[in-house]
Amino acid sequence: MTITEPKAPGRDDAPGPRTTAPPTWRQRVGRWDVKYSPYVYIAPFFLVFAVVGMFPIIYTAVISLQDWDLVRNTGTYIGFENFTFVLQDREFWLSLRNTFSIFLLSSVPQIIVATFIAAMLDKNIRAKTFWRMGVLLPYVVAPVAVALIFSNMFGDRYGLINSLLNDIGLSSIAWHVDVIPSHVAIATMVNFRWTGYNALILLAAMQAIPRDLYEAAAIDGASNFRRFISVTVPQIRPTMIFVIITSTIGGLQIFDEPRMYDTTGQGGSNNQWETITLYLYNTGWGNFDFGRAAAVAWVLFLIIIAIGMLNFAVTRRLIAGDTAPKVKKVKK
Repeated sequence: MTITEPKAPGRDDAPGPRTTAPPTWRQRVGRWDVKYSPYVYIAPFFLVFAVVGMFPIIYTAVISLQDWDLVRNTGTYIGFENFTFVLQDREFWLSLRNTFSIFLLSSVPQIIVATFIAAMLDKNIRAKTFWRMGVLLPYVVAPVAVALIFSNMFGDRYGLINSLLNDIGLSSIAWHVDVIPSHVAIATMVNFRWTGYNALILLAAMQAIPRDLYEAAAIDGASNFRRFISVTVPQIRPTMIFVIITSTIGGLQIFDEPRMYDTTGQGGSNNQWETITLYLYNTGWGNFDFGRAAAVAWVLFLIIIAIGMLNFAVTRRLIAGDTAPKVKKVKK
């Protein structure tokens, strides 16, 4: 006796492709939202950047190739003569030397001190919020006020620093005459404003480090300094690289501090502390030569791009070195 299974209602014996219902309007909107919404969210940034960033860059490139007349707002095409004049100008190379000197005297100590402050703030201390907000207060102060205060502190005749040096029997320092002292004074202003800001960025990276790593290192007998070198520094390396890149860009564009360092704002009688941005300002609004000023702006732009690419290459090599698998050779 054979028993046949009854057929399910509405089911055909011959196999065939299943027919699916077309997506509803709500499903289509959901797919569009997932696919296109990220572009909509980031579009305002690129639109604003095109208006206030990309257009001025292109417009400056056009002006740099012309002998620009500010009154008529027109220019005569002269090719690369503005760039040739700038690269042959002794004042430009002095400003480039001053820029890199002030940059090194400010960025290197600034990052070291910011890392130390961040490590101290990462400890279990009392009134954490108070101390964290305290290191950010110099950043809130207007740069003009900082420059005025520090320029008086580093005064040649009546400055606070020279008064203290005279009290202990040391000779005064010509902060506004000599090259290196003027660079140290301006770098001190920059460090005063930006050290706390960078310290908070590094502190945020330290807060994200798992505490299990510190506990494991402590169990293995590592000291506080060893834990900082072997655990903290490798973990905050991406943030450290970000801080270095932003400090580099800001250091090459320094303007407020050297501009307000003395009453004339020209970078010194012998261009002792004139930076590239100050040289650009003096060329454009001092000599009213906006073609050459635009050429200086583009030279500075190319310098920043070159240093940024160098930082990117170093960053990529460091990250590749951390993530590359280490193969241990086995002796036969």
